[in-house]
Amino acid sequence: MTDLEQAKNCAKLLQAIAEPNRIRIIECLWAGSKNVTELHKMLDVAIVNVSHHLGVLRSAGLVQDKKQGRFVLYSLSPKYFREDPSAPKSLDLGWCQIAIPRT
Repeated sequence: MTDLEQAKNCAKLLQAIAEPNRIRIIECLWAGSKNVTELHKMLDVAIVNVSHHLGVLRSAGLVQDKKQGRFVLYSLSPKYFREDPSAPKSLDLGWCQIAIPRT
């Protein structure tokens, strides 16, 4: 049986990704670090909305940020995202895992 705290943490993480644009942001970041402007251009989503979604993902610990010059680069948190070239892309939330097939 799942520990209550573990279940709460998993639910919090699932809630953070339960929005189509956040899933699209995660997919873009799988290719490498990006700033808000790059994500805005890739996704054709308003910069303010990209910033909001990144804030939600960052608050949940799914993405991390790093200041580089006058830009902030966002990347996937290695705590939850593991890249194995021979396996599907995988989001490991502890209690559950989400695999995204390679295209």
